[in-house]
Amino acid sequence: MKELLFLISTTLMYSTPLIFTALGGVLSEKSGIINIGLEGMMTLGAFSASLVALKTGNPWLGLLAGGLGGLFLSIIHAIASIKYKGNQVVSGMAMNFLGSGLAIFLSRLFFDGTSMTPPLDLDKKIPVYLGQYATVYLAILLTGFIWFIFSKTVLGLRLISVGEHPKSADAAGLNVSLYKTIGVLSSGFLAGIGGASLSIAIVSNFRPTLISGQGFIAIAALIFGKWRPVQTAFACLFFGFSQALVIFIGGKEEIHISSQLLSILPYALTLILLVGFMGKTTSPSALGE
Repeated sequence: MKELLFLISTTLMYSTPLIFTALGGVLSEKSGIINIGLEGMMTLGAFSASLVALKTGNPWLGLLAGGLGGLFLSIIHAIASIKYKGNQVVSGMAMNFLGSGLAIFLSRLFFDGTSMTPPLDLDKKIPVYLGQYATVYLAILLTGFIWFIFSKTVLGLRLISVGEHPKSADAAGLNVSLYKTIGVLSSGFLAGIGGASLSIAIVSNFRPTLISGQGFIAIAALIFGKWRPVQTAFACLFFGFSQALVIFIGGKEEIHISSQLLSILPYALTLILLVGFMGKTTSPSALGE
């Protein structure tokens, strides 16, 4: 029973950054804009959150700063891909390089040439309630909120329409560029929150290897979840469980498996799922146009 509770608790903890980021990706791609720059947005968000939490002593301001860090990069992505109609994949990749490079540069600027921030004190971290970080509950609430937006609101229907049939939406009088921009900026803010939930809750500082592919796993989760909020959140829980399993097995002395081999498990599962399910999912009709 104790081991089961450990697995559940660890799964929720490691799923949370993925849920924030993947749901942000859903908002962007439902509106028709590919955002593979989630990794960079998470990275800059993680640094921004750690910096502000350290300087102010307030983890909630840090969480907000993380969202704004991701939002900054998403503004650039929106300008490149919507205003100037640039290649969305190329722009997203540029955001990955820019986010990681900018985070390391600013870290060295603010922290005497080091590429990682000092560890956060306990009172500067996101608080824990009932054995879970507050961000876990926020991620659950966010999943329900985004489901509600897409299922029950005019805004959600318009976001879907510009991602599925932008010409028809334009003919109906909708400002297609505006709704696509809303989707992209929302994705950047949430990806930044995802990075922040790592640096000021789980790990307690920023380091260059902190994100390490989490943004790409979030993209895999939204594909696996068929661009639907609830299914995407469950996909994130699956990937979080794979990380929890790595920690659980690694802590068992009677199980002799190389730590290097265990560390590739989440990424191997990502590849397997993408290969197995990519052909069975249907993306928004005008995604990338």
